[in-house]
Amino acid sequence: MELRAGQGWRVGWRNDQFYAGLVGAEDWATELTREEFKAFVNLFRQLHGQLQAIAPELMPQEMITLSGSNEVVHLELEGYPHSYSLHLIVLGDRRVEGTWPAPVPPDFLLACCELQDRIAQGQSLE
Repeated sequence: MELRAGQGWRVGWRNDQFYAGLVGAEDWATELTREEFKAFVNLFRQLHGQLQAIAPELMPQEMITLSGSNEVVHLELEGYPHSYSLHLIVLGDRRVEGTWPAPVPPDFLLACCELQDRIAQGQSLE
């Protein structure tokens, strides 16, 4: 398994498993299917991009909540453009919830995106 971790987060991938992805925080983790992992990363990237796009319109003390869903995951990002929490709900045949408290480190999103890009390019992660 390729596992990356930082303060308050971890993300991993194992090609040979049905639940190939792993995401988690300090005190919890869950495995995700390939589809769930891809949906999670795409939605996380989208919400982060939306937050950065509207950041100039916000007052410094103004908090914001952005949420989004697709067929398999629901995410909610809450806080400030520079410091927000992230809440995950996995939809479908099993229910999983988890939260990364603020501030979600930028390197968590970066690690998720890099891992997804390597998977999409077919690079071996084992």
